[in-house]
Amino acid sequence: MRIDRLLCHLRFARTRSAAQKLVEQGYIRRNGERVTRSSLDIHVGDVLTIPLGNFVRLIEILELPERRGPPREAQACYRELDPKG
Repeated sequence: MRIDRLLCHLRFARTRSAAQKLVEQGYIRRNGERVTRSSLDIHVGDVLTIPLGNFVRLIEILELPERRGPPREAQACYRELDPKG
């Protein structure tokens, strides 16, 4: 699945075009490497670093969502790696 679709389906971006802007500006990392192409494929087991506002989220992809569903459905597709606090 393309990274821009994934960010939209997992509700880290409101729209796919907003997700594309995040990616193209170089703010997203996959497995520690900067991502600059929205067409990059993401696979189960990949670790994404996503800056959102004043926070940075570190997540591991557990499964690829089929659609942009409710938040609870989206949260079941990834796991937070960094402790909140």
